[in-house]
Amino acid sequence: MKSLTPLAVATLALLNEGPMHPYEMYQLLLARHEDRLVKVRPGSLYHTVERLALDKLIVATGTEREGNRPERTTYEITPLGQEALENRVREVLTTPINEFPQFPWALGEAHNLSRDEVLAALNQHIAELDALIDEFTTIIEDVKQREIPEIYWVAGDYLRTTRLAERAWLATFIARLESKEIPWQLDT
Repeated sequence: MKSLTPLAVATLALLNEGPMHPYEMYQLLLARHEDRLVKVRPGSLYHTVERLALDKLIVATGTEREGNRPERTTYEITPLGQEALENRVREVLTTPINEFPQFPWALGEAHNLSRDEVLAALNQHIAELDALIDEFTTIIEDVKQREIPEIYWVAGDYLRTTRLAERAWLATFIARLESKEIPWQLDT
């Protein structure tokens, strides 16, 4: 079996809570702000549900229709799906994954720009981080207020904390660039 995508894991995790139809899954992902953790669109979710059903990780348990709405098929997780979910979560929790993020790569190539260009770009990056930190803070306050159990939003707190650490590192790096503590090859 292929490795489960983050959206497949999120889908199995929702069905681990109980049977539901894809639209309900989508709404719950949005309500819990999990769309900030997993790239989710209705079409990609429906495709993921189809693939999980083909792989026998979930099974359709019924179809219902309410008024003029289209039919909605309800799914539940299978024992094989439960095992796959647990194995994938365990694997990702225990094994660091080098995901090759673009920002460290860009830092490594920043010497190709002038010091002033890098400083302007990094200050813009900090402004964007500040907006993300504020957004995660608002999300966390929202889920706390709605009394959503912490286990469903702990990843948002992790992301906010890592963004705060990134911001602190960048502020120090910017100060070192501004003071010219770090020599810059394009400063000629």
